[in-house]
Amino acid sequence: MASVHESLYFNPMMTNGVVHANVFGIKDWVTPYKIAVLVLLNEMSRTGEGAVSLMERRRLNQLLLPLLQGPDITLSKLYKLIEESCPQLANSVQIRIKLMAEGELKDMEQFFDDLSDSFSGTEPEVHKTSVVGLFLRHMILAYSKLSFSQVFKLYTALQQYFQNGEKKTVEDADMELTSRDEGERKMEKEELDVSVREEEVSCSGPLSQKQAEFFLSQQASLLKNDETKALTPASLQKELNNLLKFNPDFAEAHYLSYLNNLRVQDVFSSTHSLLHYFDRLILTGAESKSNGEEGYGRSLRYAALNLAALHCRFGHYQQAELALQEAIRIAQESNDHVCLQHCLSWLYVLGQKRSDSYVLLEHSVKKAVHFGLPGCFAAASEVLKHLKERFPPNSQHAQLWMLCDQKIQFDRAMNDGKYHLADSLVTGITALNSIEGVYRKAVVLQAQNQMSEAHKLLQKLLVHCQKLKNTEMVISVLLSVAELYWRSSSPTIALPMLLQALALSKEYRLQYLASETVLNLAFAQLILGIPEQALSLLHMAIEPILADGAILDKGRAMFLVAKCQVASAASYDQPKKAEALEAAIENLNEAKNYFAKVDCKERIRDVVYFQARLYHTLGKTQERNRCAMLFRQLHQELPSHGVPLINHL
Repeated sequence: MASVHESLYFNPMMTNGVVHANVFGIKDWVTPYKIAVLVLLNEMSRTGEGAVSLMERRRLNQLLLPLLQGPDITLSKLYKLIEESCPQLANSVQIRIKLMAEGELKDMEQFFDDLSDSFSGTEPEVHKTSVVGLFLRHMILAYSKLSFSQVFKLYTALQQYFQNGEKKTVEDADMELTSRDEGERKMEKEELDVSVREEEVSCSGPLSQKQAEFFLSQQASLLKNDETKALTPASLQKELNNLLKFNPDFAEAHYLSYLNNLRVQDVFSSTHSLLHYFDRLILTGAESKSNGEEGYGRSLRYAALNLAALHCRFGHYQQAELALQEAIRIAQESNDHVCLQHCLSWLYVLGQKRSDSYVLLEHSVKKAVHFGLPGCFAAASEVLKHLKERFPPNSQHAQLWMLCDQKIQFDRAMNDGKYHLADSLVTGITALNSIEGVYRKAVVLQAQNQMSEAHKLLQKLLVHCQKLKNTEMVISVLLSVAELYWRSSSPTIALPMLLQALALSKEYRLQYLASETVLNLAFAQLILGIPEQALSLLHMAIEPILADGAILDKGRAMFLVAKCQVASAASYDQPKKAEALEAAIENLNEAKNYFAKVDCKERIRDVVYFQARLYHTLGKTQERNRCAMLFRQLHQELPSHGVPLINHL
């Protein structure tokens, strides 16, 4: 029994027949449910191998872990779970608990005294460091710390627990007489796992630390992966309030409360919970490292990031920016580049409303390129493979990676010149995102030289996106329409479209789209016969593209530079012209390397065609023949739709 002085470290409380302790003093405590689980473990150790079949013992072993980690459940539910695994053992457990509850207090004391024998002998029944062994040791230690009054209250709670279980068992038996067949069909794996469902959360007292951590991690995982299987918002909040009543400084419970309130768009409660989470991390931070991957420093910066995301979601952009600045400051102190990338992506979202995040976004893109993130299909496939495992197709967030996967397959098909395959992917993209699907359909029609159909589709899409204020898609559509015009030998009509796209890109600080628009303007000038101005314009746009752009866009930029160099060299004298053509060939080699990295055979075909003509002009027959042979192979492999070669950017 515990001494009087131990009450300083063990603060006994009594709530609804459950004896528990201050969670800061002990990680676990004895409850009537845990006594029932101890009886089950004791009976399993006493039962010989011949009395229980191998399959029954395997089912019992699978049952133990959720029973030890999960919250307390009713005695009738426990009986049912044991009976489904091993009917014989369920009867033994029921008799043992009945004798203890209907006997005397000394019977419970003798039971705990006998538990210590499980670790005795040269070959103990339970290993001390096993999961079951640790649970037994925690229970024995917790029981030994109870005062006599606490032991009496525990025994009274056990009697009440048994009486409630008996009453529920009788009621269930009456109902089973009328629905036995239906009940037998409901034995499923999810019942064996003892997942936390609304009807099973029956412990109105406090959970132990392990039970609370298990409950929070399970519900957080369900909210993230499949919200429909989690507790309803009202039921989950009730359990969280009950948990926080006994431990108001449990930071993780406040964070789950924030996620739960976010489900029902409760601005005040979600903000309140997130701030409490923030405060509790600071209060408990003295026990942890202040920086690095471990400790509360990591949680603090992500708490600030989540607060910013919350404010942004509710339209509080000024408060969101303040929280983001705090998250950036802490992430910079901790040298957490991942957190910084998340912060800068949210600054991009805020940049749609405010225009002062341009410099930070530029750094974000450069950092992404530093880590090798751009337009790489093999790396993207690995990421998608991981996402498919984390979020199966029927889960809540699967739509995000499914759309990305479809778009990547579409891009690869277009790069290979397999327009029929790209066209078949449009249906899947449209099902996930109708605007993106219509745009991709227009791209396919344009590549197949069906200009009038593509133009009609793009015009309708442009009007629709302008109404929705989808700026990025508006710019993309304008660029596609401009390409239609110059491929139809009307470059002068394309210029107003390109200037409009450039104005929108600069207004919304979309640097990458602005650079791509400048590339298109340079190409339009090349078609209009002013290659010198096109080269001058290219010098303004090519640097950010080569530094931060996708691999395909880098190849397009270098290909355009080579075209402008060749066009400008027409007026040069012979020595200077030969020098300019040699420089153009070098740029074409660089463009070909970029296109090869993304396996864009159609553009490689255009490059080698252009190189063959330049080598012919320079009198290099051997190099010309090599390029001509490669062109012929690619031209036979790829489909042709009657579009003049190299007449696109």
